[in-house]
Amino acid sequence: MSTEEQRLAPLREKIDSLDAQILDLLSQRAKAAQEVGHVKGGFASPVFRPERERQVIARLQEINQGPLLPDGIAAIWREVMSACRALEARQTIAYLGPVGTFSEQAAQTYFGHSIAGLPCASLDDVFKAVEKGAAQFGVVPVENSSEGAISRTLDLLLESSMRISGEVVLPIHHHLLTKSGNLDGVTAVCAHAQALAQCQQWLSVHAPQLKREAVSSNAEAARLAANDPTLAAIAGDPAQEAYGLHAVAMQMQDDPHNRTRFVVVGNYACQSTGKDQTSLVLSVDNQPGAVHRLLAPLAKHGVSMNRFESRPARKGTWEYHFYIDIAGHADDAKVVNALEELKGIAAFYKNLGSYPHSA
Repeated sequence: MSTEEQRLAPLREKIDSLDAQILDLLSQRAKAAQEVGHVKGGFASPVFRPERERQVIARLQEINQGPLLPDGIAAIWREVMSACRALEARQTIAYLGPVGTFSEQAAQTYFGHSIAGLPCASLDDVFKAVEKGAAQFGVVPVENSSEGAISRTLDLLLESSMRISGEVVLPIHHHLLTKSGNLDGVTAVCAHAQALAQCQQWLSVHAPQLKREAVSSNAEAARLAANDPTLAAIAGDPAQEAYGLHAVAMQMQDDPHNRTRFVVVGNYACQSTGKDQTSLVLSVDNQPGAVHRLLAPLAKHGVSMNRFESRPARKGTWEYHFYIDIAGHADDAKVVNALEELKGIAAFYKNLGSYPHSA
């Protein structure tokens, strides 16, 4: 046995022993989670409570003494809770498909991998799946740091009875993918319109000869490229792996800090955690100073605004809906007071939900 092996052997034995202890503790935790499930079943309580899982992770990050980093703690315990939750009832989560999309990755990041994924053909279908009970929750993109709001998601949030119960922000890394790993014989590149926009400068410099074709999702682009050697796809790691493609170029997005924010939609109303966000849709009469008056209650009651987005009301007139994210839960005292005043000022008011803030 080499000197290296002699030094590693006792460390590996220690790790094996610790792993056995961890497995035993995880089994005990799973049994306790099953007992919780039995109690909740008697009261018809929901299986998944995002605010409770957020509190569990936050507490562990607070007492963590290292060397594991906070993000590592969150990732580990999210999977532990996902596996325990599945013993109670495996959650079905709808997302924009097919398999390999960033939406699927966002669903797995938020709920863990012990879920039943339901890929949908469109954002509309994600909402319909939840509304009809085919899925407990849906995960949809709502805005991108480079290209702004996802308009169809905003429209669906306005029209649907679903409420937001969570959010997750993913770094978006786009790769140029083909069957061969090169551009020989490739005449076109396909991707979701947002991805094409996020990579337009790179394409103009490095592959100006390729025709650009918009498709329903980057995963669909990867699926098409896997079956057609004349096509390249812009997609991420999940799609590359799912469809067996090879990279011509890695991380070719124009903005190296490109991120997309996803929201979780369903029927669940989150309780306050102390680190929440509330999403609203508002409109005002078309009068001078109306928007200023609309936002005045937030400043008056010390409520911070995290996001402000306008969207045409689609009534054939120059009217707008305003999508606003504010800090705090709708049950927090100062938020309650601000929202009461807002309701009296707004021509239209809808609370899309209060939920744990991802930041």
